[in-house]
Amino acid sequence: MGLLGAGVVGSGTLDLLARRGEQIARSIGARLQVRRVLVRDLARPRAVTIPADQLTTDPSTILDDPSIDVVVELMGGENPAVEYIARALANQKHVVTANKEVIAKHGPELLDLANRNDVNLFFEASVGGGIPVISVLRHDLIANEITSLRAIINGTTNFILTAMEQGRSYDEALAEAQRLGYAESDPSNDVRGTDAVYKLAILSTLAFRTNVRPSQIGCVGIDQLRQKDFKHAAGMGYVIKLLASADVGAKGIVASVRPTLIPTSHHLASVKGVFNAVLLDGDQIDKFMLYGQGAGARPTASAVVADLCAIAHNLQRGVIDRIEIAPQDRPIVDPGDMLSRYYLRLQVADRPGVLAQIAQVLATKAISISSVMQHETDETTGVAEIVIMTHAAVERDSAAALAEIRHLDSVREISAVLRVER
Repeated sequence: MGLLGAGVVGSGTLDLLARRGEQIARSIGARLQVRRVLVRDLARPRAVTIPADQLTTDPSTILDDPSIDVVVELMGGENPAVEYIARALANQKHVVTANKEVIAKHGPELLDLANRNDVNLFFEASVGGGIPVISVLRHDLIANEITSLRAIINGTTNFILTAMEQGRSYDEALAEAQRLGYAESDPSNDVRGTDAVYKLAILSTLAFRTNVRPSQIGCVGIDQLRQKDFKHAAGMGYVIKLLASADVGAKGIVASVRPTLIPTSHHLASVKGVFNAVLLDGDQIDKFMLYGQGAGARPTASAVVADLCAIAHNLQRGVIDRIEIAPQDRPIVDPGDMLSRYYLRLQVADRPGVLAQIAQVLATKAISISSVMQHETDETTGVAEIVIMTHAAVERDSAAALAEIRHLDSVREISAVLRVER
């Protein structure tokens, strides 16, 4: 095998192979041998010891070497990783990758390239770290018609939301996540939902056997949430999670990633800290949930090595693990057509008739109110905070109603808009 990248995950993979190599060889009847490791800087200190004759800065020494059977891509980012993966597949090398961005954006095309060249493309580590959700969708649930999936698939945001649920502010929770190494110095991809969108695109594509692109998934991050939303949610029997959801409906597939109020009785409500979970609905299995640690060098390295072992088995048996993804078997519905209940937190003038004005605007868009609660009137400014729970409404209609409500003289601010899961 040749390894592209020796960063956190690459070093974790090399360390795991060094410690468990003999055990793995006895289990699978084959030895995983590292031939080359691509790095940017030959002299840079690393967490693991790599023999100098294995290090290279030239990708062609891996991608074009006929003695290398498997290429393991752990560089991250879209480019040049996608070009290297495609080149390896074209050269009839099996590929293992943890690259969620590449698989989310180019997965069906790369799988087709792998099929045409009779090689395996495995990417278990791209979603859920050590949770074997990709394998389950590729193999174990192949006889099921999956109709719905719900997932908490970003450990950083789940850690932050758990801390806010316990009383921390957003800034305090983010700083703690960065101190512990769960969040990058620039956490944008996590807190704005981009990372979860990539992972949902992969899961949806496999679950529904239709190419779901990241650009077709609605996305709202967690960076606008405030600690008081968690207090209000708890008082009504909910927790707040960054929920990745996808459903097959009469019009097609609708998918989104956004902060969502989940009932405390829901399967995903107890998923705390950096843990991830994926909940699937299938016609044969009903509900099925996978749970585990979703990020970090060790869980991700575990998934990478599991893929390597699967490829070793396939090589010994002379088979490949094919998967066919339809270009567009089912239409992808615009997220604006999504039907949901909503939690609205607004700052309004504390005077008679305000709620009637808001209710009138909602009514013009066929949105009815389920409940209203008033909190914390500021006697100095005369501003009151109200929380409205709506009945189910189309997201496009809700957005149009909120745009009108923002322009009411009595409304100072719409502070939060969150979906409410059944």
